[in-house]
Amino acid sequence: MKKVKRIIATIIATVMLVSVASCTAVDTKTTAAATTKAAAAAETTAAAAAATTAAAAETTAAAGTTFKVGVAMPTQSSERWIADGANVKTQLEALGYVVDLQYAEDDIQAQVNQIENMITNGANCLVIAAIDSSALVNILAKAKSANIPVIAYDRLLMNTDAVSYYATFDNFQVGVLQASYLVDALGLTDSTKGPFNVELFAGSPDDNNATLFWNGAMKTLQPYIDSKQIVVLSGQTTFEKCATLRWAQEVAQARMENILSGTYSGGAKVDAVLSPYDGLSYGIAAALEGAGYKVGAGWPLITGQDAELMGVKNLISGKQAMTVFKDTRVLASKCVKMVDAVLKGTEPEINDTKTYDNGVLVVPSFLCTPVAVTKDNYVKEVIDAGYYTAAQVAG
Repeated sequence: MKKVKRIIATIIATVMLVSVASCTAVDTKTTAAATTKAAAAAETTAAAAAATTAAAAETTAAAGTTFKVGVAMPTQSSERWIADGANVKTQLEALGYVVDLQYAEDDIQAQVNQIENMITNGANCLVIAAIDSSALVNILAKAKSANIPVIAYDRLLMNTDAVSYYATFDNFQVGVLQASYLVDALGLTDSTKGPFNVELFAGSPDDNNATLFWNGAMKTLQPYIDSKQIVVLSGQTTFEKCATLRWAQEVAQARMENILSGTYSGGAKVDAVLSPYDGLSYGIAAALEGAGYKVGAGWPLITGQDAELMGVKNLISGKQAMTVFKDTRVLASKCVKMVDAVLKGTEPEINDTKTYDNGVLVVPSFLCTPVAVTKDNYVKEVIDAGYYTAAQVAG
């Protein structure tokens, strides 16, 4: 432990020296307020990194050679979370870790209880994909007090200083990919095209990623809404109006049914639907079919995310126009490497130290790259890559 403490002291001293050097180089014309804000941010990030390293070192020394990792996933109702949990567990076990994988089935209190049990049962590190991170603040404080490092998995843990690192995809870019597909498919770069009737859906308001998807999409679509090449006939254009609690397919279907009966009963047709997730896309498609739309000519373009098996099949049939592929094997690998590094007292690989402010600190993150998938490239992206077999997609 003395050696570990000397290493930690050296790291902290180096961070302080770099901070001093950086401050010296600041333009003297920078306002005092900006300088104070930057210094505070630097101190917060440095303190978080130092705390993570110290906690990991303490855990490593105390736990010996057998480490327990608690993995808290939100639900098994979504195909992707089943794959995420399995991939994280398999890869951690391959490194010799004991893994406690739990699914809370979108029950917030159940997830709190599961995490509390993981702490009580001696977890050395926690990997958490939150249902509602605001409900986890107190239990995460308990993890921090026990020197248990916490890795946020795909969903950022908000309003806590207990999170050490974040493994995710570039979720703003996910929204950009979805919206860009619609722009290209509708030919909106030609200002003479349109107007097109497009309805908007967003994810769950308690998931920070839903906001990022929405922001990326709306940054792309807003100029065309402003130019009236895109018309949202329902008038529902805010995140609050378009949000879908718990990402529930039935909620999306009911909302689409209400939009169709309330806005399109006079004969207007839907040209496209911005959907942030394959599961919502299924509900939207069901509502359209119920209103008399048929796949083929006149069927609206529907976006999606996660490249679920059914989603890929829907690409082939034409029921869904695109999805965003987030390879859970890659994300799991990055997360597992974070866990391994933290429990060994080393620094994990990160590629973003500026974007993910959780309200308390900017969380060091690794962003994986999402990929747009359509009928034209699904073979390359999901079959040739080994994510699905041709038989699975054809079945």
